[in-house]
Amino acid sequence: MNDSRPLIIHIVYSFDVGGLENGIVNLINRMPVERFRHMIVALAYCSPSFCQRIQRSDVEFVSINKGAGHGFKLYPKIYRMLRQLKPAVVHTRNLAALEMVVPAWLAGVPLRLHGEHGWDNSDPDGRSRKYQFVRRLYSPFVSKYIALSRTIESYLVDRVGIEAERIRRICNGVNADRFVPAATRRDIAGSPFNDPELFVIGTVGRQQAVKDQATLVHAFAAFVRGNPEAARRARLILVGDGPLAASLADLVKGEGLDGSVWMAGERSDVPEIMRGLDMFVLPSQAEGISNTLLEAMASGLPVVATAVGGNPELVVDHQTGLLVPPQDPERMAQAFDVLFSDSTAARAMGQAGRERVLTNFSMDAMMGNYLALYEGKLNGAI
Repeated sequence: MNDSRPLIIHIVYSFDVGGLENGIVNLINRMPVERFRHMIVALAYCSPSFCQRIQRSDVEFVSINKGAGHGFKLYPKIYRMLRQLKPAVVHTRNLAALEMVVPAWLAGVPLRLHGEHGWDNSDPDGRSRKYQFVRRLYSPFVSKYIALSRTIESYLVDRVGIEAERIRRICNGVNADRFVPAATRRDIAGSPFNDPELFVIGTVGRQQAVKDQATLVHAFAAFVRGNPEAARRARLILVGDGPLAASLADLVKGEGLDGSVWMAGERSDVPEIMRGLDMFVLPSQAEGISNTLLEAMASGLPVVATAVGGNPELVVDHQTGLLVPPQDPERMAQAFDVLFSDSTAARAMGQAGRERVLTNFSMDAMMGNYLALYEGKLNGAI
């Protein structure tokens, strides 16, 4: 039986644990089933366990298993696939998938969207002239750009040279019904730090260089060494996995923090993790609009975040949390001390963060913006 719903094909480098990928999950799960069909094409691979987060049975997942190097060798394969499937929209995300707008253009896909979510390890602040040139090179094949933050929007205009009218800024949304505050800190399954007398700091993220959990470990070490009460009560949970997991474990041991830091690995119960923390930290060297930071704020947690990328758009310094310079363990440790020492101020920041999410970063607002953009070409609006 033919399905008359228009098809959106989301093309990413890989579909595995990460903020960008989690945003796709949230978007597809939230979008009305009757409006669009969806397919996810990963140039590398789709993780079966992560794919299970999609709650719809009509979404197809395709792994291309691309090797290293430029993807032009995939053009014939992608072109044939798109000609056969005739999607209404192809939505690529970030630089690693950008080149696939070329076969989408050749295949006559009417709406070719490209989302910029942030920069990767090799260009954490977007200064690479090579990558700016690459983005400029592919720009004629893109119908519209989606920037997840003001910083990225400015980057596309000022450094890449994209016309402002071709860019729409759509911030991530968070499911504030799923991420909700707890009246008192909850136990985390398997955690060694469930004693209610403890003060539990945590972060959630892929353990790779740009996320910079190493700075967090150094900051925590400085914090507990400089505050005897923190040494007695403060604990740190690192949630996530990735290429730097082993080196982070070595760093924890080298800092003498074995009994104070729990490396929890990858977890599927992030809402419950958030309700088991007293403070959330995002130590990244670069960010777009962080889903995880929004989830922490929706959970009513005071946050400490580096003042990079879209983080200052989310965190109002000294109102919903504290902003610190990137790669500065000393300043981060000072921020920990402020929130640890003043529980009243910390609670007030957490409450203000929750209110900010509800007002400005709801899932429904994000979904509505994407839905309008996806339907615009079909209705002749773009």
